Amino acid sequence: MAFTEVKYANLRSGRRLAYQEDGDPNGQPVLFCHGWPASRLQGAGFGIEARELGLRILSPDRPGIGLSSPQTGRCLMDWPPLVAEMMDQLSIDRFAILGVSGGGPYTLATAWALGARVRAAVVVSGAPPLGPDVDHHALFPIYRWLLQAHRQQPRAVRRAFGFARLLLTLRPPRWAWPILLRLAAPSDAKALTKADVFEGTFACYREAWRDSAAGVVDDAEVYANPWDFPVEEITCPVRIWHGREDRSFHWTLAERLAERIPSAELRLMENEGHYSLSIQHRRSILEDLQRAAQDST
Repeated sequence: MAFTEVKYANLRSGRRLAYQEDGDPNGQPVLFCHGWPASRLQGAGFGIEARELGLRILSPDRPGIGLSSPQTGRCLMDWPPLVAEMMDQLSIDRFAILGVSGGGPYTLATAWALGARVRAAVVVSGAPPLGPDVDHHALFPIYRWLLQAHRQQPRAVRRAFGFARLLLTLRPPRWAWPILLRLAAPSDAKALTKADVFEGTFACYREAWRDSAAGVVDDAEVYANPWDFPVEEITCPVRIWHGREDRSFHWTLAERLAERIPSAELRLMENEGHYSLSIQHRRSILEDLQRAAQDST
């Protein structure tokens, strides 16, 4: 994973968004929405393919993540205005959006809120709405536990994340890799076996916790609340990619979400998991994004 220069968008509120650019610096702009708990570094994973396809990846840390200023008590719809302000500073009028995992809700929220400015949106292994009516059996067990704990003991969860940061900011020793990979789906374990992919993935996660656990917890609490916008009103082309072996969010959740978005097309991939999909199919995903963006012109 490439570590490129960190740039900043200085916002009117006095806060700032840290972001990095990958791909073709003169290419078509693509906002990258990172997962959870991840950071701006995740966008670099698409850098090589983006450069070949003439795409400019702009990957910001969300508030409180990595090097971006915190924004306590934020909700999902607080994100699109920050994106708009950042793009205005870069003199970018229209752009596409690519969101991975926890970046999915932010991608769709921005597509709805910014309307005609968004040419197309692609969600890969995206987190679904996790409100009270979500099918808990379709979620990874740790997510079930976190949702329940947040609703019953939110302060205890925050304290637990503070302790977890001490462990999760460490670099996993090489001998621990096989143990960690046993927790993943076979397709995910295979994709993460390569040393550069494994180390890059954990470097991306460690960066999320750089200063404290507070930003990561704030981000997690956003997912626990109902989405405060109607996905049915998204007008730009939407593509939803999901692996049938995804253990984090069962593929049926992606199917239900796609059915609610009139402009959505669902790409269900056999023998792909939550992580392997965005690793093994980067070029195809970006090409799909390009085609969708061209359809909206």
